Amino acid sequence: MKNTRSFFFISLAILGVLIAHQYGESWDEAQFYQYAGHALESYSSWFTQGQIIVTGNTYDNYGPAFVIFTSTFAGWIHMLVPNVLVSDLRHIIYFLTFVTGAWAFHNVAIRWMSPLAAFAATLLFLTQPLFWGHAFISPKDIPFMSLFLLSLALGLNMTDSIKLISFDSLTSSNKRTLVILAAAWFATVFGLFIFTDAVHTLISSLVQAAKSGETNIITYTASDLGKVEPEVYIQRYFVFFLHARAFFFLAFSIIAIYIYYRFIPSIAHSIIPVLFPAIVLGLSTSIRILGPLAGLLVIYYALAKYDRQAAPILIIYATIAIVTMYITWPYLWPDPIGHFLESVKVMSQYPWKGQVFFNGSYYASNHLPYSYLPALLFFQSTETVWPLFLIGLFALRKNNFVFVMTLSWFVLPLLALIFTHVPLYDNTRQIFFILPPVFLAAGMGMDFMFSRISRPIFQKILVGLLILPGMIAGVRLHPYEYVYYNSFVSNPTGRFELDYWATSYREAANWLNENAPANKVVLVIGPAQIVENYARRDLKILSETDSGNKDPDYIVIVARQNWEKDLYQNADIVHEISHDGLIFSVIKEIQR
Repeated sequence: MKNTRSFFFISLAILGVLIAHQYGESWDEAQFYQYAGHALESYSSWFTQGQIIVTGNTYDNYGPAFVIFTSTFAGWIHMLVPNVLVSDLRHIIYFLTFVTGAWAFHNVAIRWMSPLAAFAATLLFLTQPLFWGHAFISPKDIPFMSLFLLSLALGLNMTDSIKLISFDSLTSSNKRTLVILAAAWFATVFGLFIFTDAVHTLISSLVQAAKSGETNIITYTASDLGKVEPEVYIQRYFVFFLHARAFFFLAFSIIAIYIYYRFIPSIAHSIIPVLFPAIVLGLSTSIRILGPLAGLLVIYYALAKYDRQAAPILIIYATIAIVTMYITWPYLWPDPIGHFLESVKVMSQYPWKGQVFFNGSYYASNHLPYSYLPALLFFQSTETVWPLFLIGLFALRKNNFVFVMTLSWFVLPLLALIFTHVPLYDNTRQIFFILPPVFLAAGMGMDFMFSRISRPIFQKILVGLLILPGMIAGVRLHPYEYVYYNSFVSNPTGRFELDYWATSYREAANWLNENAPANKVVLVIGPAQIVENYARRDLKILSETDSGNKDPDYIVIVARQNWEKDLYQNADIVHEISHDGLIFSVIKEIQR
């Protein structure tokens, strides 16, 4: 069975690699990789100039860990296979991350249900067209869900296998020494990093005071302060502080680890299993601010299993995760607490100014009807998901941890999102990470059904029937699976969002490549960079901000908010990008 599962996940990864080129780039992918570039530059500018590169427009409030990794790794691969578009290589990495998340889901599921039910729940999870379609095009929603699942799976595995740290063999004096050492490390190290902004302010005030004639320490160390601008010395002293702090952190950490090792030689065997799960948790938080929820679930599981004996290991786990988050999120460096709280505020009240299209009407993103999330979760899941979830709820009563996990990971966040009017848009993609418990409960529902079916062949036939709706819809909509609505919505056109990522612009560019005469001008409504990425080099691609420079020959318009009907009404539609009767975008030509 284990070999079969491994073969399945490897085959799934190979399938994704083979079909990734069929998916178009999504609306704001390019901006995220601009942000990744700025974050990478910050690693140099911080230690040479004491500054980070800020992207703005709330991008900095997302941790850049995943887009940095994807940008770097895709760039390396592109050097080996220059004929493959970098955007396609990125999409492969997105999908492989999704497969990793599915593996983690299975790893969690098999703890509380039979192997067949765990595998069936994983198949149900994987064959959701909404997840599958986003898995190739989303640099944030699916990767965060996947890293969240991986953090949970690795954390639970860590808890089951860790060797608890025991202080019983130590004398009272030795215990006191280690407590003081730990307290000193946390106070000095965290203090030096948390108060970075205060240190910069202090340096600035001292330099400005010395510049104005006051006598202080700067007066004795900056001999030519009167000849240069004070900003030069402010930067110089702040950079010196950053270097000294980095050296102090490394030195004090090494000394502390050595002392602990001398007192408790077995501590290495306790810490090593914690490293990777903690790092993954830190990376998860450096994608979205809600990553720590996975860590809280792990902590709850560990405390329920070991009580207070787990505290030392959990402190190490949390510390490594926090350090990882800090290192991989440059926006935190100048003001860790302030910028972290700012990110929490931005993510909970995202300032999205557009209109949200739902059930035939437009709403402000922070004044959505209470039915918004329940309706979309029902209509965009395959028909078998929610009946299985309801059956599985009965099984949850017998498992305290899974009950708490479902309540804290899915039910309570969903209710909070509904009743607090948190700004939402683009359907449910921003809350994908709270949905895995639905499929865990569905797996328990399947396990209950299997217990009533004695013959294995009939159990497997049932699994096939339960995942069949998702598979049929996925094939039918490919490569636009993410616009899926189930059979309870006879026709989503005019009622719900369709290609809100504008991935159909790849197909629009392909049509222009084959049909547009040389050197024609193409105006793109929305993300012009997508068409430019795929279009012939002789075609002049204009964004809406460039449209005043030259009259277009063609206009590419995504079918959103009636743009395809309202804009350029005098131009002729020469091509529609559609699938399964749904129009995603149109190409209009201006006759001259």
